[in-house]
Amino acid sequence: MWSFAQERWSWWLCHLQGWRGEGDLAGNSCACPPNTQASNPKVQIEAIEGGALQKLLVILATEQPLPVKKKALFALSSMLRHFPYAQQQFLKLGGLQVLRSLFRQKGMEPLHVRVVTLLYDLMVEKMVLEDSQHGDQTQEKIQQYQQVRLVPAVLEQDWCVVVSNLLAVPEHDTREKVLKTVAVLMAFCRERFRGDPALGSTLGLLRSEYEELAAQEQREGDKDGYFKELLGSINTIIQELR
Repeated sequence: MWSFAQERWSWWLCHLQGWRGEGDLAGNSCACPPNTQASNPKVQIEAIEGGALQKLLVILATEQPLPVKKKALFALSSMLRHFPYAQQQFLKLGGLQVLRSLFRQKGMEPLHVRVVTLLYDLMVEKMVLEDSQHGDQTQEKIQQYQQVRLVPAVLEQDWCVVVSNLLAVPEHDTREKVLKTVAVLMAFCRERFRGDPALGSTLGLLRSEYEELAAQEQREGDKDGYFKELLGSINTIIQELR
């Protein structure tokens, strides 16, 4: 009888084969639900040692259909979240450069916000851990995360501009995710943001747009609405860049 971990590892292999054209692209032949694969250390270690991380990066770096890359990015995100060893290997293999290359590939725009969301999650999970109560297990985890040199790689590859440029998209939910990421990057990217005239202009336009939308919300009786929250995020960023 297979162990639970073996069944999950079989799921990874099944989908990797499907993405590479060796099986059902839609994943219908793999019945295991995707959300059960995330954040299981034993499965993640097996996946990395079995070469799944490299395979996912190859899929993302080479010419593949958008649905294939979406699945690969989802699997990569599941493999990396809350697992510093995987994040270390990801950086060593040039994974951040691979994700950045998606912003240069035609037709990959639907992946941009997913990449930014992953970057945000990886940075925030480390910050939350460092601010938590320091038990023995937490100290060990902090030491593991200290080996993940994510911020230097983000700065070296100029993700500050890559992220802030996405504020020009028209979708409100995408802007919300980008604003959160800009806020997290502020401690490291402040001078880069200040030196970007396009960002200053975009923030000014967004503030005007959301002032009108927030005012309309208030007229409709919603005093603490969605657009007011976005306006607050924009004003905070503008204030921090002065």
